[in-house]
Amino acid sequence: MALKRLSTGIPGLDPLISGGYKKNSINLVSGQTGCGKSIFALQFIIEGIKKGEPGLYISFDEKKRKVYEDMLELGWDLEKYEESNKLFFLDYAPEQVRKILTEGGGIIEAIIEKNKVKRLVIDSITSFALLYKDELSQKQAGLTLFEFINKWDCTALLTSEDETENDYNITPTLEFEVDGIILLYYIKHKGERKRAIEVLKMRGTKIPNKTYTFDLGTRGIKIDPKKTLNF
Repeated sequence: MALKRLSTGIPGLDPLISGGYKKNSINLVSGQTGCGKSIFALQFIIEGIKKGEPGLYISFDEKKRKVYEDMLELGWDLEKYEESNKLFFLDYAPEQVRKILTEGGGIIEAIIEKNKVKRLVIDSITSFALLYKDELSQKQAGLTLFEFINKWDCTALLTSEDETENDYNITPTLEFEVDGIILLYYIKHKGERKRAIEVLKMRGTKIPNKTYTFDLGTRGIKIDPKKTLNF
């Protein structure tokens, strides 16, 4: 039986990963500041809304008002989606999520269950991990979070900050536990910055071994599979 796939919302990406993310998978998007991680995550949410799949976006790094204002420049009226109960946006301090994990799901679980949320974004998991001082505590907290996500019957997208330019630096826990890893690059080459994307891991999916450049324009991220990053 074929696995059910959910479109990523990124033009040009779905054909590279057998049609999209596996339903109910947990996926990580990692990259430098300015590479387009939050836009990537919002395109995933908006694609779901278009298909009748409500989305929950949890932001640790940006306030809701600022995100809504910034996204209007891309033609995305997030407030309209929120008013129609298609989008739920929480700008949380990471400590609030730690409390929710301790208490057993809390308001996040209530929103997901009441509104039949099918797509979940956490932006970024790095801020959450910094609450824990040692690797063991980070691992335990991460595993608890993944257990909740699996219970919530959502397809999840987590973002992660990575300041390495030409390689990646993902904690072993995240790398092992997530179903998919996509790397976004913002590389300086011959005096010019280029954005690029690489599918590092995707369980149950044949993935390409190439790194593709992408455009970040007035309608978000778009990949041309004919354009690869060459040095």
